[in-house]
Amino acid sequence: MPVKRMSRARTRAAVGLSVAALAAGATTGAAPATAQPRTAGAAAADCSAAYKIEQKLSSGTTWRMCWRYDSKAGLVLDNVSYQPKGESAPIKVLNSARLAQIDVPYDDGSVEYDDLTGFGFAQGLMNLAPGECPGGTIKTVKVPDAWDPQHPNVNGLCTTTRSRGHAYRMQGDTANKVYQAQGKDLLVYTVNQVGWYEYMTEWRFQDDGTVNMNVGATGSLSYDDYDAGDGRGWPLGKGAKAYATSHSHNVFWRLDFGLDGSSKTKVEQYDSTVSAPAHGQEAPSAKTTRTKVAKELGGDYKAYRWWRVVSATGKNKDGHARSYEVVPGPTTKYAGRSFTKHDVYFTEYNKCEQFATNNTGNCPAGAGKSVEKWVNGQTLTHPIVWMNVGFHHIARDEDQQPMPIHWQGFSIAPRDVTAMNPLTPDELSWQNGHWRPRS
Repeated sequence: MPVKRMSRARTRAAVGLSVAALAAGATTGAAPATAQPRTAGAAAADCSAAYKIEQKLSSGTTWRMCWRYDSKAGLVLDNVSYQPKGESAPIKVLNSARLAQIDVPYDDGSVEYDDLTGFGFAQGLMNLAPGECPGGTIKTVKVPDAWDPQHPNVNGLCTTTRSRGHAYRMQGDTANKVYQAQGKDLLVYTVNQVGWYEYMTEWRFQDDGTVNMNVGATGSLSYDDYDAGDGRGWPLGKGAKAYATSHSHNVFWRLDFGLDGSSKTKVEQYDSTVSAPAHGQEAPSAKTTRTKVAKELGGDYKAYRWWRVVSATGKNKDGHARSYEVVPGPTTKYAGRSFTKHDVYFTEYNKCEQFATNNTGNCPAGAGKSVEKWVNGQTLTHPIVWMNVGFHHIARDEDQQPMPIHWQGFSIAPRDVTAMNPLTPDELSWQNGHWRPRS
């Protein structure tokens, strides 16, 4: 991700004026992709039609959710449910999902930014042009604490669908038929400007039940930031005179699972060990063990380790407990802060614990301002999942101009949510479990 700030010593006020000017100048020019958007204020408790997202994909899967806009976190998705074909009712997945911080420390130690709670991420919501939301709808968002109170409404929330390529492909056993399907996604996204960066916060809901959460950084390199003369930057432009300062982006997400409508989910950790081939074996062997995570945990990824969040109440048609597996994306763990020490945190729900760093949730004195402080031995009865995905950005010539988007994120994948692949063709639906070819 690029060097982005207006200056190394910029103030929130300076950024506020910049973004307010952009918003004021763009409001009248933005338009929806399909119909005139409706202005929306704070979300109603019952999720009125203006705040409801419901999309049935061509493969038969329907995703439903409510949206609202927080004055610091930006877009928040609530009451997310998934209903593939063959299921008579929606399956609740998440109570809520949102960003929890974007922490940006510079390599020379001169500055560190907390973009959500300290530098107006939410107020930097950008207007989207129709071409940025092809085939979809752009909803109008009333931005809380808008920098320009006279123009709080921004055409800034896109909901649309996209193809993602093959969902599966299988050659029939008679070698005369190919079973294949192209996967479809519901895409929900916003763009928020902070200084020189434009962050694209993207949520992709696949027709197979997978949810992808990504933040993409694009925008512009800061022309005021070519001053890294101490070896902590990369030369851009002619020769080796101007060095863009390297820095990190540590993005946090906060997920509150509500599988099958209950917040009393369970967390499990799985680890596998691989042993050398024993006498008489042709290959190494692997053994997988399960550990129930009963208390709060700061966890670290390593080879053959993964976690899942398990429903306490629901089972699929095979009688297996429904769960979602946490699937990490590429990450560069930042070693400079205690709150970035771990890749994932599981904490007991506390209403005041809202942001992974520089928390503004009004927790009691002594509770700590960052997520690692909240891992203090509590029993998990309503676990919250905090994901930390890092990227170390060393600028390159190709980052100018504009800067190509760089993505960082992760996903959650259904594990035993349905008894079979939710996209299974009807003619193969009998092949569940141990089956034999029909004569």
